[in-house]
Amino acid sequence: MPPIDVAQALAIVLVWGVNFVVIKWGVAGVPPLLLGALRFALVALPAVFLVRRPALPWRYLALYGLTVGVGQFGCLFSAIKLGMPAGLASVVLQSQAFFTLLLARLVLGEPWRRSQLAGLTLALGGLALIGIGKGGDMTALGFGLTIAAATSWAASNIVVRAIGRAGFKVEPLGLVVWSSLVPPLPFLLLSMWLEGGERIAGALRGFDGQSLFAVAYLAFAATMLGYGLWSRLLARHAAARVAPFSLLVPVVGLLASHWLLGESLTPAQLAGSGLLMAGLVVTVFGGRLLAAVADGGARRA
Repeated sequence: MPPIDVAQALAIVLVWGVNFVVIKWGVAGVPPLLLGALRFALVALPAVFLVRRPALPWRYLALYGLTVGVGQFGCLFSAIKLGMPAGLASVVLQSQAFFTLLLARLVLGEPWRRSQLAGLTLALGGLALIGIGKGGDMTALGFGLTIAAATSWAASNIVVRAIGRAGFKVEPLGLVVWSSLVPPLPFLLLSMWLEGGERIAGALRGFDGQSLFAVAYLAFAATMLGYGLWSRLLARHAAARVAPFSLLVPVVGLLASHWLLGESLTPAQLAGSGLLMAGLVVTVFGGRLLAAVADGGARRA
């Protein structure tokens, strides 16, 4: 990759890593489900007038919008509001890669490779350590909701694979923008039901600069800029060269939450995070390493 593209990839990593701190700031002043409604409304409008609609049926846009929007971010915003440290959330959310493997096997019948099974085993051990770890500010409810967010993200990945299997070719930014028309209404209905009209009215009356910054960052920086640059990189380079940069997102998330929020991990949480990330590395690179080892053995023979 040329230096300019590497710089763009690192910029995306920075934006997406800091995103978890911004969510923490956002839910401090805005109820999480209302924050979700505002975020996706701002993504959809006016972007739908600037980005071409993907050439696929609305049911796919609706499924993607509900899973990645209402499911993933509804659970993630609520998790951080209800006691999940922002930095730890950035790590645990990466378990989506392993839930994607599970769902792909159950729903699509996709087989597993040995490296994926090894990575899944490491990741499950890491999640167990994080879940049973004592101390820190993490709550059981926050941890559970973050796992639910990762599962919803995995479900959205299955929707994308189903779109590909149906013969549709979709530009990622177009999918993100047009599917963002779906979440605002469910978010508003859930917010009215679970958060109540008084909390919504109070949040809107007290909407300050921090809340405005959080909504704008989530909509324009994390979504429009992040996915726009990511789509450009995927269009210019093989996915195997671009995707590994995403492994740096939780590293930035942990550092940003430590510097900006004063968060720190307990020893069990730190060990669990290390295991989870090791599992992700094995899943991403393990197949190539095994192939390289096998190729080297064949040459020596």
